[in-house]
Amino acid sequence: MRPMRTALAAAIAVSLAPGITLAANDELVIGIGQYPEGFHPSLFSHVAQSLVLGAVRRPFTAYDPDWNLICMLCTELPSLENGTARESTNAAGEPALEVDYAIHPDATWGDGTPITTKDVMFTWQVGRTEAAGIGNQELYRNIEQIDVHDDKRFTLHLDRRECSFAGLGDFDLLPAHLEADAFAEPREYKQRTLYETDTTNPGLYFGPYRITRVEPGALVVLEPNPTWWGAKPNFERVVFRIIENTAALEANLLSGEIDYIAGEDGITLDQALAFENRHGDDYDVVFKSGLIYEHIDVRQDNPILKDLRVRQALMYATNRQGISERLFEGKQPVAHSSVNPLDSVHFDDVPKYQFDPARAAALLEEAGWTELRDGVRYNAAGERLTFEIMTTAGNRIRELVEQALQSMWAEVGIDLRIRNQPPRVLFGQTLRQREFSATAMFAWVSSPENIPWTTLRSDMIPTEANNFSGQNYTGYLSPEMDDTMERIRVECAPETQQALWQEIQTRYATDLPALPLYFRANAFVMPKWLQGVTPTGHQNPSTLWIENWQSTE
Repeated sequence: MRPMRTALAAAIAVSLAPGITLAANDELVIGIGQYPEGFHPSLFSHVAQSLVLGAVRRPFTAYDPDWNLICMLCTELPSLENGTARESTNAAGEPALEVDYAIHPDATWGDGTPITTKDVMFTWQVGRTEAAGIGNQELYRNIEQIDVHDDKRFTLHLDRRECSFAGLGDFDLLPAHLEADAFAEPREYKQRTLYETDTTNPGLYFGPYRITRVEPGALVVLEPNPTWWGAKPNFERVVFRIIENTAALEANLLSGEIDYIAGEDGITLDQALAFENRHGDDYDVVFKSGLIYEHIDVRQDNPILKDLRVRQALMYATNRQGISERLFEGKQPVAHSSVNPLDSVHFDDVPKYQFDPARAAALLEEAGWTELRDGVRYNAAGERLTFEIMTTAGNRIRELVEQALQSMWAEVGIDLRIRNQPPRVLFGQTLRQREFSATAMFAWVSSPENIPWTTLRSDMIPTEANNFSGQNYTGYLSPEMDDTMERIRVECAPETQQALWQEIQTRYATDLPALPLYFRANAFVMPKWLQGVTPTGHQNPSTLWIENWQSTE
């Protein structure tokens, strides 16, 4: 049986029409650790956002829980074999592709407006406009032309022969009939989009649910979308309740204020292990390893950290295996690059930095940090070896890792200062606008065989000029990495792909634009009565299949 949620139920009951009363099994309250930094599907990229949008939208294509590419908004995956993808030439006469797609015939925006190729053309226009600040502009720029055949069918003319042409998961469709006015001034689009100014407008969504209420920093309320063309969802209301402290998330689950802690953005592994030992008879705790990479982004233009020897010293001074064993019972393996061993393109023979404080000290000496005063290093100019680390305030495990790093790095003469921020500030502004001074610890979540284009390409560094699009927060500049990632998109022979993936991972581990820590496992903490939740272990969230979730009570 579910505990009564008196305070929460009273707080959000106004989202329902007058006179409607919900039975206990008609409502699902999900606890997550962060409030979405925004609701526009292409202007922001954030795990909390993906959880909410997974319930209210559908991508053209997605990877399912078995890591197979499938159609969601489209009707058939294009292929060379069935003729829906064809070799062609681009405007410069070079090899390219043309790819056919069809929108699901019953697909409709939540206000009843059919989803059509007008929306495809509008989305392409927005995505290609640099001033709009779309995060993955490269996707839209690589589409030279779109041929519209009718309201539901279109052909993309790609400017090259993309190896992964069948996937169109990042082409996040926008409603032309609602967003065109907001886009009239592209540089102001981030502030004018209805996803931020009129978030509960039903015409913005086309999934099983639609957003009916938002309370910034506190909750997001969903109710069934009457125009949804798929299986009818089983809950009359779904509430995402934001609790930014992981200990408080657990307490709210036990008190009945929430029903379920989402694994994508919930409690940490050590908490989940302890929780399972204490409450395993009452809750199902599902551990899902996946393509989740915990790391420390390092500003490459920081006066101290721009020296590769210092970044290498930080790696040698960090006992990552000890952190994994002490905090995670060894269940979250040490990362040596950004590509998880679970991914088919993983390459193991990259530079590895085993715990070696003596080697760390020698590298710092070599980098000019030769004088020790009260245990802290100084250089010949009298500058102190000190810098900041930032992460999400309230995340207990990250705060423990910070303290461990502070202690380990102090042993080699580094003065590490901790300055954390609420997740909505860190992700919504500090990282996106590159306002962190030195280092920031967080996680990237990727899809299988995902090329790290937006995080490593030189032209993906967020700046005021590009309206802070791109996710290369470190400012990493490597023509060699740029060239390798360009080649891996178009040189499709299996042996070539393998060699290029090896090069990407080796260069990453050599250049250290970020400091790899560990690959995460997520813990989904569910009541026994909740069925149908299937963790994916990759970028596409479990909520993409929320219509399958149900209560057995």
